[in-house]
Amino acid sequence: MFQSINPYTKKLLSTYEVFDQEKIALTIERSDRAFRKWKQNSIQERAGFLKTLALELRHKKPELAILITSEMGKIISESQAEIEKCAWLCDYYAEHASEMLEEKGMPSDGTVSYIRFEPLGVIYAIMPWNFPFWQVLRFAIPTITTGNTVVLKHAPNVFGCALAIENLFTEAGFPKGVFSNLFITVEQSDQVISNPLIQGVTLTGSQKAGRSVAAAAGKHLKKTVMELGGSDPLIVLGDADLKKACQTGTASRMLNSGQVCIAAKRFIVEESIHDQFVEEHKFLMEQLKSGDPMDAGTNLGPIARTDLIDTIERQVRETVRLGAHLITGGKRINNNFYAPTLLTGVKKGMPACDEEIFGPVSVVIPAKDYHDAVRIANDTPFGLGASVWTQNLEVAEEMALKIEAGSVFINGMTKSDPRLPFGGIKQSGYGRELSLCGLLEFTNIKTVWIS
Repeated sequence: MFQSINPYTKKLLSTYEVFDQEKIALTIERSDRAFRKWKQNSIQERAGFLKTLALELRHKKPELAILITSEMGKIISESQAEIEKCAWLCDYYAEHASEMLEEKGMPSDGTVSYIRFEPLGVIYAIMPWNFPFWQVLRFAIPTITTGNTVVLKHAPNVFGCALAIENLFTEAGFPKGVFSNLFITVEQSDQVISNPLIQGVTLTGSQKAGRSVAAAAGKHLKKTVMELGGSDPLIVLGDADLKKACQTGTASRMLNSGQVCIAAKRFIVEESIHDQFVEEHKFLMEQLKSGDPMDAGTNLGPIARTDLIDTIERQVRETVRLGAHLITGGKRINNNFYAPTLLTGVKKGMPACDEEIFGPVSVVIPAKDYHDAVRIANDTPFGLGASVWTQNLEVAEEMALKIEAGSVFINGMTKSDPRLPFGGIKQSGYGRELSLCGLLEFTNIKTVWIS
């Protein structure tokens, strides 16, 4: 039995029965049958369904936002923005997918040669709770647009969101089985991966989960995409607009109460402005108001689960014990929240440096110059996103080419965008979502050669 519990009120929202082996198999078989028909639709026909889904998302945005906030605790304005972004995603692929997936002629020694992009079949997705709609649709929309079908194992604390997503696909007119939920345990996941009808697997989650799922998929020679979080650097050079960099960095770190894989987590600041940056960052963090996430005046919601607060508390406590300086925060608030926390003096070997902290905790590290800043930025097992702040765009682009990450944003917040590929390198995973790359991840890129 799974439970969904409101992280702010601690009230039980709903319970869900675990699927047994028979129901898992039947769900996957239904998805495969749907695939056999769905792939026959033209891209233009699929685009029509996407446009209707975008309308459904916008029409139901108020109630869907309340559902997100109730299940995982983000403030209501962020939940509303999440639904709107999902609608934009649908609109983007409805408008551009046909052009992106056109057959592409290629020069060769044949009379005619070209490349086709064909769907693979049923794709299994394992998704997290922190963006319960966006994380799912970020993967599902491009995957379904290419003609695949999807079965989803969502995080148990947001199964209400999972049901709502499946209902949205139904209400938008998608054939039954194009998008389906699997309410299963971690232990049952290998059963799904081993099913011969499953043609690919995608996961957004922890490194531990990624290793386990990738190993299981590799055993059965199935394509995988992994997004495994990060410890993203935000570099601020001495000539940067410090106030804007700090405001944007604070907003990035505190978004979703710090529960964002691509948030700025390590602030690497040139020594000449380090102390000034720390003071400004501290001031902005201390202005944040925690409280009822349904209240429009709240700008810091609760942490999604108690065990997650336990982990944040352990990481901060151990980092301070090893010699870091606690500038502000570092404590629970009413058991539901973790105070916005700022640490300095953080070094290798401390959890705040070596691990991803999935909560409202910032680390500020001094750098001698931009070369040193790049060195520090790359001195991590992660490689998801990064941002650079400086008025010297030539230097910024030079740094962007040297930073080891899936994306680098210059004088702006690191973010996901339907128009741009999203994903990481190193321990942050592999493969890409969104843009053209997201469309092609689960396709057969087929060469046709004619003499």
